[in-house]
Amino acid sequence: MHIELIDIGANLGHASFSEDRAEVIARAALAGVTRQVVTGADLASSSAAAAMAAAHPSRLWSTAGVHPHHAAAFDPARREELYELLRQPRVVAVGECGLDYFRNFSPPAAQRAAFIAQLEIAVATGKPVFLHQRDSHEDFIAILEDFRGKLAGGVAHCFTGDSAQLEDYLGLGLSIGVTGWVCDERRGAALRQAVPRIPGDKLMLETDSPYLLPRDLDPKPKSRRNEPANLEHIARAVANLRNETLESVAASSTRNAILFFGLTN
Repeated sequence: MHIELIDIGANLGHASFSEDRAEVIARAALAGVTRQVVTGADLASSSAAAAMAAAHPSRLWSTAGVHPHHAAAFDPARREELYELLRQPRVVAVGECGLDYFRNFSPPAAQRAAFIAQLEIAVATGKPVFLHQRDSHEDFIAILEDFRGKLAGGVAHCFTGDSAQLEDYLGLGLSIGVTGWVCDERRGAALRQAVPRIPGDKLMLETDSPYLLPRDLDPKPKSRRNEPANLEHIARAVANLRNETLESVAASSTRNAILFFGLTN
């Protein structure tokens, strides 16, 4: 059986991949994960992700943005740097951007300002947004409401919410990124109930490597590092919850990712 999958959220710039990044990309391809979108979380990692994408044409693309953890450092000079990165054709989305009130590594006001600035950049560049939200649902929705109809698209990266949050996101036209969180019968209970409600044309899959190793993966790597090759495991869990075949989920999520990010070779 041959399936094709796209991992829309892989942190390949993470230090845990520094010794075997090429092998990780090759293993993913052998497992059917033929394309990946490498996540940028600040200007340095976004630049590194863009360089990776340029070095692996037809395999990798990237995002460029400032995660809410780093929002306090997002000044006008960095805004210009972000514009420059987004001019590169293989940089296909603005983000990871959004709000995270769980840890508040940056003050909430700075997070909101950086989020709005990046949404403005997304409108100006015509590129979709790769979104992060944790413990900030109401403010997140309110800010996105102000950009309704202006964005080229948005995906709720690593969605872990319940059916009510899902309906709010779908109401804004967002696509939904599902990770290995869905494989955790404890933490992922609300998500597992929401997954069947995601419209087929809004579903995308991601590992968020090296994070979120699926809890039910057997055997687990000694390193506990997640990697894109595990995306089929996640796709199979999603298919079971949706009462679909693996082939059906793979086909729809791959088609959605190609259209959303414009993943042409």
